[in-house]
Amino acid sequence: MWHLTGSVGEGTFCHKPCTVSGGGKSEISKSILDAMIQGSVIVTDIQKDLDEVEKLIDKDYSPRYIIPADYSKNATRKILDSNRSLGSVIKLLTHDAEYTDEYNQWLDTIPQSVKDMLYIVKRRYHGKMGQHWREYFSVDKVNGQQGNELKFNGRKLISNYLRVGHDLDNSWRIFQVRQDYYAAQKVQMEDDITASIVLPASKLDFLNPLYKNQSVKLVANCESRLFQRPDDCVHKGYDKQGERELSSPNTFFSNFEPLTRDQVKEIKDDTIGFDLYTQPVKDLINNFLAAESPEYLVVPSEPRLVKGVPSANPRYLQIRPDFVSPIEKYIAETSTRIKRKIPLNKPLFLPVNAILPGRRNNPAEPKNNVPPLAVYNPVHYQELPELFIDFICSITGKSPSTTGFGSEGALTKGPFNNLLPSTDLNNALLSNIITGYEAFSSAAGCVGPNYKVDHDISLLMPELISRMSVDERDPKFLIKNGYLEKIENFTHNGEVIDASLLGYRITKKFVRHFLGRIFSNPEAVFSEDMLRPELQDQQTFVDSLKNLSITQKRVAEGFMRDGTFEALCPPLQALVSIMINGTFDGKDRNHPEFRQMFSREQVMNSDWYKKRLSLKQERDIEFWTKNMAYIENVIGMRNHKEAVERLNLTQKLEEAKAQLEKVKSKEYLNDLVGTLGVDPLK
Repeated sequence: MWHLTGSVGEGTFCHKPCTVSGGGKSEISKSILDAMIQGSVIVTDIQKDLDEVEKLIDKDYSPRYIIPADYSKNATRKILDSNRSLGSVIKLLTHDAEYTDEYNQWLDTIPQSVKDMLYIVKRRYHGKMGQHWREYFSVDKVNGQQGNELKFNGRKLISNYLRVGHDLDNSWRIFQVRQDYYAAQKVQMEDDITASIVLPASKLDFLNPLYKNQSVKLVANCESRLFQRPDDCVHKGYDKQGERELSSPNTFFSNFEPLTRDQVKEIKDDTIGFDLYTQPVKDLINNFLAAESPEYLVVPSEPRLVKGVPSANPRYLQIRPDFVSPIEKYIAETSTRIKRKIPLNKPLFLPVNAILPGRRNNPAEPKNNVPPLAVYNPVHYQELPELFIDFICSITGKSPSTTGFGSEGALTKGPFNNLLPSTDLNNALLSNIITGYEAFSSAAGCVGPNYKVDHDISLLMPELISRMSVDERDPKFLIKNGYLEKIENFTHNGEVIDASLLGYRITKKFVRHFLGRIFSNPEAVFSEDMLRPELQDQQTFVDSLKNLSITQKRVAEGFMRDGTFEALCPPLQALVSIMINGTFDGKDRNHPEFRQMFSREQVMNSDWYKKRLSLKQERDIEFWTKNMAYIENVIGMRNHKEAVERLNLTQKLEEAKAQLEKVKSKEYLNDLVGTLGVDPLK
């Protein structure tokens, strides 16, 4: 069956910085198609369901609003009206604060199966059906009885379902996606190691005019092979991309079990289990058993056994997808050029559009002495002070590559980075302030102590963000319209708990409105106790916040002990002081003067920022002076005449002189405004 698929002229560049191990860095770029399941559309009694659908189609919905006059233009549209979209119908049958209490109560009486049937009818309806739309839907008769698989025009209908976590009994939580949902196409731009630069938007031509950032971040992938953790390959056939890549020749494996021929034969003899694999794994196993060598085989679903227990940290080196199949990147870049009308002789700039860091959460593990970190709902927004308290600490619960609760990875990566943490933090904070990017963090691992989500929300985030307009991603818009709620401090057993550190979190209204663009029943995806994890277990919520505060204070005190506190920029010095003492110069975290330190206007006019720019100019003058001296020295050597001509060093000397004059000028210093400048310790 053919259908039109909506598209946009250019994509949304989702960037996932400052994300701890297990927070979903790789998943942001993976196609969500591997997480989708297809199945028949099942009905219990087709005629009864169609009767109920017909009642919904014929109903007058105009009285549903509390303030009818505000919605008079749209209130009277019929469900099958070509001017009403499927999304509008889903919104029509979803709770809303704008609807009357009586209408919202009536919505509760409609079975979800009837709503799903209505959405199918709306999706398939076209004008020539008229009032005879029922005739197009049928089921087969089986043994003289009405069957259960729905057909349209005699063809069996298929629905798509998406896994979003596990329930308390470890069963998958599976939800039906909308009939008109089509997974976003992705081009991987980065993974673990990225080089970035911040530049004034005014210095770059042909940027997307929808984004109003005064400075933008440009990034480049530094890796040709990506160190991936194929967690979902333990579910045979689930991670199709992972199985395909792990079955390819010349693949580097880590923490997979070397299986003997007898063990591989046991896997093959398990007919049902073997059939779950994708074809590349089946071929891998069959070819191994058909040959006489080698002696061992790695199978994607079988991690290395450590003391009889499968490792939670299997890894492999993935060749960059844009190297394997460059056509997707070419199409994305070409369509963006066409959309922005960029001449072929001009560069295409693809700045970051969305900042989406990830957190790794976990329930308590008393056996391993791991405390809980289970306070975040699926998506949080934090203003810069609270966000950078998290970034400074880089706290994780128990991720597969760590031994337990603590600070690791991201901006505290001591073993992998010779720079002091202060340099990374200064650059990261300045980058966020100057660009004005707002960060929305997503949960991995679990949501509250009861719901295991692994990387399902990480996979979902790009689908969600790319379906939101630029204005809809503005936190001010989301807060004003009730899509985000602020988390307030509360008292527990006589003790004040500092829950406001968590910032803002998505609400049920957010789920209804924005996840309604993906799911047919969005309210079921994130339940009330997922949106408010304290409802799962109040004590665990309190313990998690206490653990968070204790670890944040301990990490901040480390900056005092190692002498790097003085190397932090003033806003970060103030923030570290608050993390340790709760105040800075007598001001707490909520004081307007403290929060103003993180504003773009105040930073751009500060002496410490201007010093970074002047230092950058000094370094550039020094750089071009050395270049000139080197070229002049080579030109002056008697035996280098041939090299001077071949390398055109005379012209390059003139270019170096011109560059030196340029970087010495006042105009150059002005051009640096809106960049990071240089960290004083570099």
